[in-house]
Amino acid sequence: MDKSVFSLTYEVEGMPRDLHELPKVRDSWSFLYVERCRVDQDKKAIVIEDARGRVPVPCANLSLLMLGPGTTVTHAAVRALADNGCLAVWSGEHGVRFYAQGTGETRSALNLLHQARLWASPRTRLDVVFRMYQMRFSEQFEPGMTLQQVRGAEGVRVRRAYQDASARYGVTWEGRNYDRRNWRSSDHVNRALSTANSCLYGVCHAAIVAVGYSPALGFIHTGKMLSFVYDVADLYKTEISIPVAFGEAAQGGRELDTRVRRACRDAFTSAKLMSRIVEDIQSLLGIPAEETDDYASDQAAPGGLWSPDGIVAGGVNFSLTGDASHGRDDLGKRPG
Repeated sequence: MDKSVFSLTYEVEGMPRDLHELPKVRDSWSFLYVERCRVDQDKKAIVIEDARGRVPVPCANLSLLMLGPGTTVTHAAVRALADNGCLAVWSGEHGVRFYAQGTGETRSALNLLHQARLWASPRTRLDVVFRMYQMRFSEQFEPGMTLQQVRGAEGVRVRRAYQDASARYGVTWEGRNYDRRNWRSSDHVNRALSTANSCLYGVCHAAIVAVGYSPALGFIHTGKMLSFVYDVADLYKTEISIPVAFGEAAQGGRELDTRVRRACRDAFTSAKLMSRIVEDIQSLLGIPAEETDDYASDQAAPGGLWSPDGIVAGGVNFSLTGDASHGRDDLGKRPG
């Protein structure tokens, strides 16, 4: 375990009394990747242990903990992560493969319901798709451009970003080429790109889940459980992933994956990425800022009940309120 990953010290005095006391997602640290170690509870936070010692981690300020191979996690540590709103992700070596995830920070479904409404309508979904593509360009699209034309322009933009990075860092670029089944067969820059994109996906995934969106309901991408993660991550690849990958590949292959992860961590901090992800999703989906952090202080409360006329209170026995429909019980039979 590399202790240089932890650049700050933090003392956790106690668990938050409710979710309003947790740091907002936009103010959190981005991610931490660990492997071949034990993750345990430490007071009300967590501690990372290996043969070289123990390092406490302030998980209340952390958005994403990536658990690589050889990691052992205690039940108490997982509970501390969940209570502090830190997403735990189980990943492959170097964070390249995604296996499973824990729970996010919000207990409200407002953002997910809004996302689903936009996704379910072809008209509103297309509007979001165009806004997502437009966010990547410095100039406005010409009126009347088709989706296919916009995708063509996006392809040109990405190809130019690779070529510019190749020239800037003096790294030969022969195209995106890698084999998921043989990680070491790729050249340095393709390995670096895969590692950088994996870190970016993890951070975007953590932000998406933390504020209550579905990673699966993508607008541009579709058919995968992480489609929306790919949508959001694509907003930042030419700004972050590509320069980081080419810059580190130019330094050779020694500890390349580790260097890329550290460079990503620094780039995410410099770009204030966690804050931007939340704000950009709000803008793309047209969600007011005040709705994003709508946490329910009582996590165990069942919430409201749907009705064609609006939401009614949950946790109520309607047979005792005089509002039961036609005097029927929950099974549709008349009482008695």
